[in-house]
Amino acid sequence: MAALILVLGDQLTHTLPAISDARKTVDTLLLAEVREEATYVNHHKKKIAFLFSAMRHFAAELKANNYTVSYIKYDDENNQGSLLEQVKLACAKGDFSEVRVTMPGEYRLLKSMQQWEHVLGCPVIFCQDNRFLSTPDEFSAWAEGRKQLRMEFFYRQMRRKHHVLMDGDNPQGGKWNYDAQNREPMPATQQVPKHTTFKTDKITDEVIRLVDDVFSDHFGHLDNFYFAVTRDDALGVLDIFLQERLPHFGKFQDAMVEGQPWLYHSHIAFYLNCGLLTAKEVIMAAEQAYCAGQVPLNSAEGFIRQILGWREYVRGYYWHFMPALKHDNYFNNSRTLPDFYWHGRTNMNCMRQCIKETKDNAYAHHIQRLMVLGNFSLLTELSPQEVQDWYLLVYADAYEWVELPNVAGMILYSDGGNLASKPYVASGSYINKMSNYCKNCGYQVSKKTGPKACPFNYLYWHFIDKHKEKLSNNPRMALIYKTYGRMKNENIDAMKQDAEIFLSKLTHNEEV
Repeated sequence: MAALILVLGDQLTHTLPAISDARKTVDTLLLAEVREEATYVNHHKKKIAFLFSAMRHFAAELKANNYTVSYIKYDDENNQGSLLEQVKLACAKGDFSEVRVTMPGEYRLLKSMQQWEHVLGCPVIFCQDNRFLSTPDEFSAWAEGRKQLRMEFFYRQMRRKHHVLMDGDNPQGGKWNYDAQNREPMPATQQVPKHTTFKTDKITDEVIRLVDDVFSDHFGHLDNFYFAVTRDDALGVLDIFLQERLPHFGKFQDAMVEGQPWLYHSHIAFYLNCGLLTAKEVIMAAEQAYCAGQVPLNSAEGFIRQILGWREYVRGYYWHFMPALKHDNYFNNSRTLPDFYWHGRTNMNCMRQCIKETKDNAYAHHIQRLMVLGNFSLLTELSPQEVQDWYLLVYADAYEWVELPNVAGMILYSDGGNLASKPYVASGSYINKMSNYCKNCGYQVSKKTGPKACPFNYLYWHFIDKHKEKLSNNPRMALIYKTYGRMKNENIDAMKQDAEIFLSKLTHNEEV
């Protein structure tokens, strides 16, 4: 009997067991562009166009490899609008003994699929997702009995297990982590390599027209579509990164420069997270570049840590703490997301730049997401659910399994410190150190209070003051609270007053 094999939009990998084990002339691979997945949050136009185009190209590759493929475009007459209804229709039309699907990456979809068998009247088989280097069960076993679930120690275990950047039982160079070397601001004279882009083909052009027509009310725009939409082109992005960007990636990975969204980052999370690239091949390529003497150790290690460490860790963390993680709210924050998160019109240049680049590109690098947009979101007491939805919809590499732990745990500390050892908050001095944003800002980073003061300055101390009962015993906050304890009451009061005025403006969507 034949099997109907559902392939999701983030499972575009030929070596997935559900695909590679399929009987080409017997089983049918089903891919569908459905309304439910495109609109459960109003995803960025470029994100939808990228995934639809990548799905269509992947389906064409499968057909060229003699697989039997049923592809449902968004505007097809028989598009049912949801994955379940599309599978139900396929089962009604075909003689299938079972439905197979690779384990989905999102909790909501897994819970839905676990009920499909009762609706469809045939077995639903969940196949292994072999693209990760650890499993959720492995993470839970590692987490069992630990008081603190710090990524660094999980990362070391993964390095040992997969023997990556190891010298016998010891890490290459004698250290596990070279992050201390990776915090340099970008010199004004630094010449950054050109961003890798691709011309659109007929398939992508058709998708862009569809998205422009059907998703006109979604965030972002479709100008300057730059994505690789095939595995071959995604491999090209990786190769160029290894040659041109990775040598300088380490020391400049935290830097931010006005008008320079791409810098020395890899720009491959899009392709890793939808399956066009695999984590193992990317890690091996970076390690080989180091071993060949093409890149320094701090760059290779810092990049590999993002994938073998952080990416694997947040996936395990997500499954370990769901569904509670989605609703955690340690600081009881509830302020509505300000309108300028959508249009970017604000006197704060750092926020203006990061929102503009996000809107233009469906991309911002990790420090922009964490220490500008995320820092502001926490300091201004924004609703965790609204912030989570925003991050999920605006970035083309965002899926809930990777977005939610980063936002809930790292950015908002809404899980109460299960993931991060302290809240990642900072005053304007950090942004000034790591960027040139402050030079063209409507506020002055050197001022602590008053109408021209950088809002990050007084919002930071307002946060420290407001949450002292919850945070003052945190060992990593000890120096901050020592500084706070030496501050004059009148200075604290002035900063608190400025913060309350600013927060009131946000509440009423006044210009800030």
